[in-house]
Amino acid sequence: MAIIHIVRGADEADYSASGAVTVYDAAQAAGLISRDILAAKVDGKVVALSTPVEGDALVTLLTFDDPEGARVFRHTASHILAQAVKRLYPEVKLTIGPAIDDGFYYDFDADFSFTGEILSKLEAEMKKIVKENLRIERFELPRAEAVALMEKAGEPYKVELIEALPEGETISFYRQGEFTDLCAGPHLFSTGAVKAFKLTACTGAYWHGDAKNKMLQRVYGTAFPTKEALNEHLARQEDARKRDHNKLGRELEYFTTVDYIGQGLPILLPKGARVIQLLQRFVEDEEQKRGCLLTKTPLFAKRELYKISGHWDHYLDGMFVIGDPNDETKECFALRPMTCPFQYQVYLNRKRSYRELPMRLTETSTLFRNEDSGEMHGLIRVRQFTISEGHYILRPDQLEDEFRGCLDLAKYMLDTVGLLEDCTFRFSQWDPANPKNKYEGTPEQWEEAQSLMAKILDDLGVKYTVGIDEAAFYGPKLDIQYKNVFGKEDTIVTIQIDLLLAKRFGMEYTDSDNSQKNPYIIHRTSLGCFERTLAYMIEKFAGALPTWLMPTQVVVLPLNEVFGDYARGVAQRLNANGVRVEVDDSSDTLGYRIRQAKLQKTPYILVIGENEMKNGTLTVNDRVHEKPYTMAEGDFFAKLDTEIKTRAKYQTAD
Repeated sequence: MAIIHIVRGADEADYSASGAVTVYDAAQAAGLISRDILAAKVDGKVVALSTPVEGDALVTLLTFDDPEGARVFRHTASHILAQAVKRLYPEVKLTIGPAIDDGFYYDFDADFSFTGEILSKLEAEMKKIVKENLRIERFELPRAEAVALMEKAGEPYKVELIEALPEGETISFYRQGEFTDLCAGPHLFSTGAVKAFKLTACTGAYWHGDAKNKMLQRVYGTAFPTKEALNEHLARQEDARKRDHNKLGRELEYFTTVDYIGQGLPILLPKGARVIQLLQRFVEDEEQKRGCLLTKTPLFAKRELYKISGHWDHYLDGMFVIGDPNDETKECFALRPMTCPFQYQVYLNRKRSYRELPMRLTETSTLFRNEDSGEMHGLIRVRQFTISEGHYILRPDQLEDEFRGCLDLAKYMLDTVGLLEDCTFRFSQWDPANPKNKYEGTPEQWEEAQSLMAKILDDLGVKYTVGIDEAAFYGPKLDIQYKNVFGKEDTIVTIQIDLLLAKRFGMEYTDSDNSQKNPYIIHRTSLGCFERTLAYMIEKFAGALPTWLMPTQVVVLPLNEVFGDYARGVAQRLNANGVRVEVDDSSDTLGYRIRQAKLQKTPYILVIGENEMKNGTLTVNDRVHEKPYTMAEGDFFAKLDTEIKTRAKYQTAD
């Protein structure tokens, strides 16, 4: 007797039948199946609707609104693409074709490039496959038969994948019409469900991501259940391309890169450097208000420091080493990937009492990390960056209050620059089964640290997801996550609890009973990496940063040379008030100069002519009003002063 407990939202139903049944049959009999159902979870594992189920099972039905359901949908679309390629270009060899966050891709070994014309042909063939509504069937084979099947099909990459599978691993295939592919699945019931799709790009990709291997053709695409949803997605992607800081930041001259300097080593141009300077001053001033002590420590150190901290054992591949790391007879240095072991020396400078704690050490730190070349992206992933780093050394009884203060500071900073509303929180924990032996400490120490953090987060009412195997090697952390315009997520701010490193460094304090104790440590950033923050702000505001952060806040335009001296006088008065102002008195037409200032996202453009000079007024063009308007000079100065001093995120139409 099979008893299927089917769950869909708050609705539940039981279905009983003798022997094994498929998820589809069970759901259909319970009256819950519809065209919206794409896949299912059976006891927590995502499966196709055609999966047989025996005995008792908890089944959750998945739609496209479920991330797992969307991945099944798009994985099927990748197989439809591969089938289309094999129909039109049978000599092409198949590799892999997974679903990704907003679509799918498939890597092909082809002797030609997948041009726009070829992508159009493939889309047309994919539409035929969808119209054929081919049933998708799963089957398994023993290893030898699986290899023979792929050898007969002339698919060497599939043979390599099969041979790399561990002994005893299930080897499964999916068949749709004449097309069969090695795949773990799951997939949809048939090809007919994939109603709307688009092939979006083709790039190069090395087999297994290794530059020593052959370059493949990676075709990207996306798919949705309806044409309307696809069109909405494509419109969002077009807007994302316009906002992409890697494009817009270069066009607005915030940064550039130079091949012979190196990947991941951006040059901040005057505009970008000014914004970073403003952010740095803002952070350092706010940290000082909150009782932080500023430090200035070296950019590199001998390997002995990193051996004490554990970075040499756990992070060496991510460090830039000066010298031979394997030659113990000679000095070897490394550029710092983080500041903590340096700042601990401030604490260790002399003996400490419990009365001196907490000690909040902060630094605007330049750090160096040897990121993989494939991970680099504009200002978001770089090899040299600047970060608002801090290490709070404290007593155990101070942990919750200090953690609360760190979180409050981070939220204040992110809110002020306009990013907080789009952030999410992740409680990053260790994985005791990590095969790479990534972590320091005992299970008991990790249990203690994670329990402390869980209690603090719950006490503070933080809504978070859990990230297993995302912890630092020395402790759990709260990661504040942010997505770029294309949906790629990175950590923007982190707050970590560390119960281990103080002991490694011999950090102690004399407690009230004269005993020597190891302090706890909080590792934290307040605004994170300044370069990454700038990138996210360019994307968030489409280059029109809040006025207080704009490199140029006002451009003054004399109508012609007659009014040049008066216009420069207006600019001087603005400059005396701390406003970053430029005068454009070139011979170009007024309309052209206004357009150029608007293209630079200038918050305020002031036009000076005869009426303005006679009446002491200003004609104002801004980023909010469609038409220019007139203000008394004093009123405009007061309005601008308030906007800058309050660090307003947006200009208003008031």
